[in-house]
Amino acid sequence: MRIHILGICGTFMGGIALLARAMGHEVSGSDANVYPPMSILLAQQGIELLEGYKPEHLQPAPDWVVVGNSMSRGNPAVEYMLDAGLRYTSGPQWLSEHVLHERWVLAVAGTHGKTSTASMLAWILEDVGLAPGFLIGGVPENFAVSARLGDSTFFVIEADEYDTAFFDKRSKFVHYRSRTLVMNNLEFDHADIFDDLQMIQRQFHHLVRTVPGSGLLIVPAKDPAVQEVLEQGLWTPLETFAERDDATWRAERASADGSRFDVLCEGRPVGTVEWGLTGRHNVANALAALAAARHAGVPPQEAIPTLTRLQNVKRRMELRGEVNGIAVYDDFAHHPTAITSTLQGVRARVGKDRIIVVLEPRSNTMRMGVHADRLAQSLQAADKVMIYEPPDLAWNLVSTLSSLGARVQVFDAVQAIVDSVAEQALRGDHVVVMSNGGFENIHQRLLDRLSTIIA
Repeated sequence: MRIHILGICGTFMGGIALLARAMGHEVSGSDANVYPPMSILLAQQGIELLEGYKPEHLQPAPDWVVVGNSMSRGNPAVEYMLDAGLRYTSGPQWLSEHVLHERWVLAVAGTHGKTSTASMLAWILEDVGLAPGFLIGGVPENFAVSARLGDSTFFVIEADEYDTAFFDKRSKFVHYRSRTLVMNNLEFDHADIFDDLQMIQRQFHHLVRTVPGSGLLIVPAKDPAVQEVLEQGLWTPLETFAERDDATWRAERASADGSRFDVLCEGRPVGTVEWGLTGRHNVANALAALAAARHAGVPPQEAIPTLTRLQNVKRRMELRGEVNGIAVYDDFAHHPTAITSTLQGVRARVGKDRIIVVLEPRSNTMRMGVHADRLAQSLQAADKVMIYEPPDLAWNLVSTLSSLGARVQVFDAVQAIVDSVAEQALRGDHVVVMSNGGFENIHQRLLDRLSTIIA
């Protein structure tokens, strides 16, 4: 079968391409910008990549066009596809019909922690020999790929609430028919497609409705928004997790940076996690992953040791390099809650060392200013904040962050940030770059510039 994917270089659609190729299909794809690392990964698998959205990319007609959710009416390829009467579907629908329909799907949903928790879960199943398939919105370092078919009935998927396609406005995750479902947390996000939290909760309850009575739902013990979803109806057994409280899964005696904690399951000690990750948010992620793994048949006494061999996901406090005693990290955090928890973890780990945050408010929600009033508070753990102001920002950065005083500087050019970090950074500093995009390759540019400083 010949498949052409529109929007192939996104992590999710690139994962679809990898799965389709592994199934033996002939796969090609188009994107506005064909860029690494996904372009390199796809090319290595023999997948043809085409720049732009030209009608001729769909000639001769493929058997199926798989349409990414970044596509919209007016796109030349979309208009040609519709006029020519080509067979088309969405990425989630194709995945459901061709990969997931005979699998035990373990889905991880929620506003924060989806990628990290799904990566932990996939690694636990892998390390105990279950060889799961997976599709994750990042690249787990233990696997070096974002998607694979696997050799067992188990399939781990990051379950995103974003809409499916221009012709299907349901959230992606309703297509997956999960048997094991983690809902890590729930906050308002994706303001470009959701008007309020209630709209998101409605989609999450659609997801809850798809989990069978023989399945399992795993949620935080105290998350008001999640509880409101469950109050709309629940037909599946429930397990909860928390650092404290009366939860099914609990973490106790956690170190300040989250690198060590004891795990209790149903009130009984089952082991101690000691690993390379930091942040109390990752403690919660680990509890959720352990619960999901137990549902798949892996007892916690076997699962916990696997976490000591877990490597973090790329772009989750990923150390990109250290030059002249100055460490540069890449982190995907782009929501105040994620920024807060990440920086608290860094502070607990580095003590009194200086933390310099370089932030790009890139997500649609952030650009619209939905969480602007929470941003300054989320950056309190930083000693210095250098923030990029894109030209289309809908709110005023300077006034919004005024409570940070002299700690904050606002820039309208990435190169100016690079130069300012180089001028101000000292040996022992930790530079944390936060963005959900490429940020004009600022990480490597910082490392190159810092290398010119005389130690």
